[in-house]
Amino acid sequence: MSMSANKSSPARNDNRNEGDIAVDLFPFLRVYKDGRIKKFVRHATVPASDKKTPNGIVTKDVVVDHDTGVSVRVFLPVDAAEAAGKLLPLVVYIHGGAFCAGSASASVFHRYAESLAARAAAVVVSVDYRLAPEHPMPTGYDDAWAALRWATATSRRRHTTVDLWVANYADTTCVFLAGESAGANIVHNVALRAKDGIDIEGIILLQPCFWGTERLPFEKPDAWRRATAPMLLPERLDALWPYVTAGAAGNDDPRIDPPAEAIASLPCRRALVTVATEDVLRDRGRRYAARLRDGAWGGEVTLVESEGEDHCFHLSPKPNLNAVLLMDHVAEFIAKGKTTIPTGLMMKQRRRHRMFDGADTEKMTSRAAQTGLTVERSGAEVMENLILMPRNKAHNCPRSADVLKSSI
Repeated sequence: MSMSANKSSPARNDNRNEGDIAVDLFPFLRVYKDGRIKKFVRHATVPASDKKTPNGIVTKDVVVDHDTGVSVRVFLPVDAAEAAGKLLPLVVYIHGGAFCAGSASASVFHRYAESLAARAAAVVVSVDYRLAPEHPMPTGYDDAWAALRWATATSRRRHTTVDLWVANYADTTCVFLAGESAGANIVHNVALRAKDGIDIEGIILLQPCFWGTERLPFEKPDAWRRATAPMLLPERLDALWPYVTAGAAGNDDPRIDPPAEAIASLPCRRALVTVATEDVLRDRGRRYAARLRDGAWGGEVTLVESEGEDHCFHLSPKPNLNAVLLMDHVAEFIAKGKTTIPTGLMMKQRRRHRMFDGADTEKMTSRAAQTGLTVERSGAEVMENLILMPRNKAHNCPRSADVLKSSI
């Protein structure tokens, strides 16, 4: 889920009697007992353009599935591509919006994808997936999977609709899946589909939207550390997944509450998970990262915490040093590029995949991950076992002035 504080802000609350509400997903939408749906998030849109932006990006829209009409917006960092002399990382970006709002052309997500392409020097493919309730989940998963297959096949020149931007500039051996909130949930579930045939270097989950049937500590009202309620309320999150799946699934569904076994079967080598300390969803993100770290996955995981921020703060157009620092972490994660998976780890992952797919029903035995969990916080002091970003130190953000203009 995500929302922006500018042109993508929710419309003014209406005055209908609360007793008339059947499903309350404010600040995204409300469903009334008479069947009416009121959508509160109205995104201004930005057209694609082959005119280079000040930060060196050109964009275009491409239909990737003519049967469904699903399209992507491709962001090409022209200057970086010309200067690099080599193929650039490929990032498939999936926007948030509670599975029911947003688009690749929405200004808030266009702006972020453009900044990501410029800052990370990567070819970014932003997925314009179909939305609930008109297209219940798992339609969003299917559309994102189609986009991933298109992007990786296109740059290998094995697709019937070859896109020259992706084919000529993107490195399909250095693929990342990235998304915030509901988009991060889609990243996790699409990554699980990529066990065969698509090599994913890393996943980037920004304040991921996971939920469940039991409350974690920060989801309880007495845990909130401020006078005002958080942007996302637990009782509304309770209704989200049943609604966007058209009643086909509850909050015990492994797609919204991924079990340790599913997380351990992820086929990627690296993971970046970020949370905001004032976000109700933060404990879900922390638990996901901990399961990567402590379970049988065996890859490299990094957890970044943004101090004093709420859900999807990084999408706000207002200057925010924490948003700049978060973009720095994402760019550095991508810049690390390709890593080699050890042969032993590859064999263990294949065995776990078979087990998770039902080929082996024996109980999976967990073991400590080979690499530890790096926890980073922006706007905090150094503490034991944590790598924390000092508050407002200029030397930790050498490009602050420039990045504030172009990255958020």
